[in-house]
Amino acid sequence: MVSSGRILLLVLIAGLWSSSAAQQTTTVPSSPAPAAQDQAAQLPNAPEEQIQKQEQSQRIMGIVPMFAVTSRQNAPPLTTREKFHLMAKQVTDPFTFVAAGLQAGIGQATDEFSGYGQGAAGYGKRYGATFADQASGQFFSNFFYPTLFKEDPRYFRDGEGTVKHRIRYALTQEFVCHTDAGGRSFNWSNVVGAFTTGGLSNVYYPSTDRGFGLTMSRSAIALAYGSAGGLMQEFWPDVQRKVFHKQPQLPQSPAR
Repeated sequence: MVSSGRILLLVLIAGLWSSSAAQQTTTVPSSPAPAAQDQAAQLPNAPEEQIQKQEQSQRIMGIVPMFAVTSRQNAPPLTTREKFHLMAKQVTDPFTFVAAGLQAGIGQATDEFSGYGQGAAGYGKRYGATFADQASGQFFSNFFYPTLFKEDPRYFRDGEGTVKHRIRYALTQEFVCHTDAGGRSFNWSNVVGAFTTGGLSNVYYPSTDRGFGLTMSRSAIALAYGSAGGLMQEFWPDVQRKVFHKQPQLPQSPAR
């Protein structure tokens, strides 16, 4: 998670820069671009399955999955089956395997988790641990606990208001979620999921990297990177439009 977070932070910086540079006032225009208006007019009449399929094809720079993002503040809640499908899609995406390999390589180079040793065996253990972290994080935070607590695991993009407002909104979404009943709640799924994943890692981490203190710190770091990920999810469509001059293919929220 750490290595992929560093990569995505570069995208975030570009997004914030482009958003700030493009604004002559402190607010973002409330009406979407013509292409977005056409899309917004069409998608509300499309089947929910079709809209979810489009949302779950989103990627940053065509590479990094952004499957659990919706620009529809009034999006219907996901069923248990849909939550499982979303979780499985993210776990099995090729980028997940590539990101695990990159992080394992960085860990090998810096001798992180030295108890794993070096060489092919050490790399294999680091890769397995990294992938297990990602898979368990997805399972608990995006399926098991959202089903148990009846919470929506998606990031609900705001897309309106000042950059400062949107930054504050994005950072808090790691800890505030939409519920299946249509309200808002403390995001038990993310928080409890992070600590569950951290605790489970004690099963396969080297003995020198286990324990209560290390579990708490790793879980806190995971939540911090989750907040950073919220910033990227919030501003990436702006990067597409203002830097790459490409209209993002996102279902739009109705005017508020």
